[in-house]
Amino acid sequence: MSTVAVTLVDVCVLRGRGASLEVLLLRRAPDAIRSGSWEGVHGRIDPGETPVEAARREMREETGLTPTAWYNLSRVEMFYRADLDEIALIPVFVAFVADGSDPVLSDEHDTWVWQAPQMAMRCCTWPRFARTIEDAIRLLGQGDAGSVEDVLRI
Repeated sequence: MSTVAVTLVDVCVLRGRGASLEVLLLRRAPDAIRSGSWEGVHGRIDPGETPVEAARREMREETGLTPTAWYNLSRVEMFYRADLDEIALIPVFVAFVADGSDPVLSDEHDTWVWQAPQMAMRCCTWPRFARTIEDAIRLLGQGDAGSVEDVLRI
């Protein structure tokens, strides 16, 4: 019987606000799994880590960027991992970085691009990440969470 577990995290990295808002997409390196796919920051939760801790670590490892603000997007995605017969629950986070910030990539990725949200939604490989971008823009597109800041800000 399939298991259900919180084993992965997604992070949507944004810079700017309003009309200047941009989304960071990373392309998987040729020798990495999912080679050539465009995605956001994504990774496994290590034993003993909370999802927030894993999101912060993955952000640091994959981009080297230091967020100016962190948000819980108040959503959980799901992904069926056939190799483990597991339904992975994926808490989703948003990290804002300073304007002009650019990533320093790990070996997992070979290039990056900052894109306007609508273009990023069309270019990302995973439909779940396009949904994440859409929700991030709706909730946080002005640079904060407005009336729900006290609930979503980490």
